[in-house]
Amino acid sequence: MDPNKAKARIEALSAELNHHNHLYYVESEPVISDLEFDTLLRELQDLEAQFPEFVSPLSPTKRVGGDITKKFATIVHRYPMLSLSNSYSEEEIVEWAERLKKGVSEPLEYVCELKYDGVAIGISYRNGQFVHAVTRGDGTRGEEVSNNVKTIRSVPLSLKGTTADDFEIRGEIFFPKKAFEAMNRQREEIGEPVFANPRNSASGTLKSQDSRVVAERGLDCILYGVYGDDLPFETHWDSVMTAKEWGFKTPSIEQRYIAKTDSVEGIMEFIHYWDKERYNLPFEIDGIVIKVNSYSQQQDLGFTAKSPRWAIAYKFKAERVETKLETVTYQVGRTGAITPVANLTPVLLGGTVVKRASLHNADQIEKLDLHLGDAVYVEKGGEIIPKIVGVNVEKRTPDAQKIHYIELCPECQSELHRREGEAQHYCLNDQVCPPQVKGRIEHFISRKAMNIDGIGAETINALYQKDLVRTVADLYDLTFDEVVNLERMADKSANNVLKGIADSKSVPFERVLFALGIRFVGETVAKKLAQAFKNIDAMITASYDELVAVEEIGEKIAIAVQQYFTDERALKTIQRLKAAGLQFEIEEATLDSNLLEGKTFVVSGVFTNFSRDEIKELIERNGGKNVGSISAKTSYVLAGENMGPAKLEKATSLGITILSEADFVKMIS
Repeated sequence: MDPNKAKARIEALSAELNHHNHLYYVESEPVISDLEFDTLLRELQDLEAQFPEFVSPLSPTKRVGGDITKKFATIVHRYPMLSLSNSYSEEEIVEWAERLKKGVSEPLEYVCELKYDGVAIGISYRNGQFVHAVTRGDGTRGEEVSNNVKTIRSVPLSLKGTTADDFEIRGEIFFPKKAFEAMNRQREEIGEPVFANPRNSASGTLKSQDSRVVAERGLDCILYGVYGDDLPFETHWDSVMTAKEWGFKTPSIEQRYIAKTDSVEGIMEFIHYWDKERYNLPFEIDGIVIKVNSYSQQQDLGFTAKSPRWAIAYKFKAERVETKLETVTYQVGRTGAITPVANLTPVLLGGTVVKRASLHNADQIEKLDLHLGDAVYVEKGGEIIPKIVGVNVEKRTPDAQKIHYIELCPECQSELHRREGEAQHYCLNDQVCPPQVKGRIEHFISRKAMNIDGIGAETINALYQKDLVRTVADLYDLTFDEVVNLERMADKSANNVLKGIADSKSVPFERVLFALGIRFVGETVAKKLAQAFKNIDAMITASYDELVAVEEIGEKIAIAVQQYFTDERALKTIQRLKAAGLQFEIEEATLDSNLLEGKTFVVSGVFTNFSRDEIKELIERNGGKNVGSISAKTSYVLAGENMGPAKLEKATSLGITILSEADFVKMIS
C-alpha cells in the first residue's frame, strides 16, 4: 500500500475504533458486533506493523496491552489529591451541613455521588489527548501507571469537543463484580489462590508490570472531578456533565449514581436509597460522597490540613448478621485444592439469603477456633463471598465439638498434602479423584481451551458414570453408540458431540497446552511456552534453566511444568492425544522478509511506538531470532529507555552493536 494511503487508513481506523470503544464501554450502546470490531482492530494492527512510522502512542491497538514497566515513575500532583473526612452517622452529616452554613452567605447546593470502592486515579489531558495517569500515592505525589490505564477501554485516549487545553480529571478505577468473579474462576482453574475482594485486586492489577495482564482483567473507570486553571465551569455538577460530553464515563444521572439537592433531607434520601440498593450495583461501593456544588463556595470554605471542608464521605457500615454454623464440608477443586465451606442456618444478608460461607483454609478455621453449632458473625462488606468474621463465644455450649481440618480427601480418601509456603491442602490423586477427573475434562473442553461444542458438565458426568471417560484422551475414543445411549441424548446431539470433538483437533498448540490443565499455566503462560519451545517434545525435555529463561516464567511455574511432565500418566495421555491428531507444535508464521536472517537480538528497555512483544514479533517476522541474554554470539542489542546499566556495559565490552528503536525501524523498512 502507498504510505500516504496507509497513513490515512490508519487515522480513519483509529477514529472509528475509538468511536466504537466509546459506544460500547461508556454509553453501553454498541452498534457493531464483536467480530466486526475485531476485524477492524486486526486491520489496524497489520497496517501498523507494515508502517511503524505512523503508529501513535494513543493508538487503539494499545488497549490490548503488552508494554512492560519495570519501575513506575513518581510524579508530583499539580493539585494535591486529598482524602475526604469520613462520617459513620447521619447526625455527623447534619452537623457538617450546619457548619458549612456559617462559612458562606449564599444558600448551599449539594452534589451526592457514590463512593466507589476502588483505586483513586488522576489522568492528565493536553489538547484533547491523554498525557499520563497517576495514582493517589501519599496525596502529594503518586506513581505513573499510564501504560496500564490505557488498556482500560472506558478511559478515552482522545477527547471530542473539549475547550480545555490542559486539565486533569480524577475518579476511581475498580473491578466490576462480573469481571472479578470471572478472574477468580480462572485463578481457581490454574490452581492459584483466589483474590478476597475487588478493591485490593484492582490496586494490585494496576501495579502490574505487564499491561497485557491489566487489559485481560477487565477493569473499569468512572471519572468525576475536573481540575485545571481557567476551566469554563462555575459548579462541580456542570464540570461532570461537560466531561461526559467530552467522552468520559461519568456518574449516570439516569441510574441515580449522582444527584443534586439543596437540602439535608435530599442528602438523607440519597443515602437511604443506596444503603438498600448498593447490593444491586454491578460494582462495589462503600458509601456516599457529598460535595458543595459551587466552586466559589468551595473556595470560601477552604481546606483543613488533610481534607476539604466542602466535602465529606458517609461510610456504610459493613452489614453483619449472626447465624448458626451447622456443618463444615470440604470441596475438591480441579487442581486438587481443598476448600472448607461453612454451612449456615439461612440468614438474610445484603439483600440475599446466605446459606454458606468460605472458610478459605485450615489456618482460618484455627484462627476462629470454630466449633460445631457456634453462633457466628457473617459479613459481606467489600467481599463478594460472605465470610465468617467472628464467633459469639457466650452462646457456645459446653459440649460443642471443635472443628479439626480433615486429613483425607473427602472424595477419594487419599492423604492430603500441604506444600511448603502454601495455605491450602491438596489431594494429589489427580488421575483418580472424581471431582479432579471431571474438573480437568470440563476445563479441557471449555471455550478458551479446546472449545468442544455439545458437551457440558452434565454430559461429562454421564460419561464418567458409565465409565466411558477417565482422562481427556478418552473423549477421542468415543463412538456414536456410546454417546447416543446417554440419558437425554438424541441422534443429532450425539453427532454434534462427535463433530465438536473432531473439530477440536485443529485447535492451535498454545490452546491445547492450556487445555491440559498444568498448574499455574493459564492462557498467557501457555502462549509464552508454546512460542518459546515450539512443540510439546521440546517442552517435556526442557531443563529448569531453559524454562525460567522464558519471559514471565518464574520458579513456581517452571517447577509445576517439570512436575507435570515427570508424571507417567500425564505423558501417556499426551501420547494418546498426539495419536488422535491434536496439535502439539506451533505453526510457524509466514515471514514478512529475510532481512534479519541469521541475526540474534536482545531486546531491553521501554519503547515509544511498540511494546517489547511487538518488537520481538517484528524481529521474528523478518527472519531474526530473539535471545534472553547477551553473549558474544549476540548480533544486536535493541535498547529502549531504562535499559539496565549491566546489560549496556556487557554489550559494550563485547563490542555488540546497540540499536535504538529508530535504527531498528530503518533496518526492517
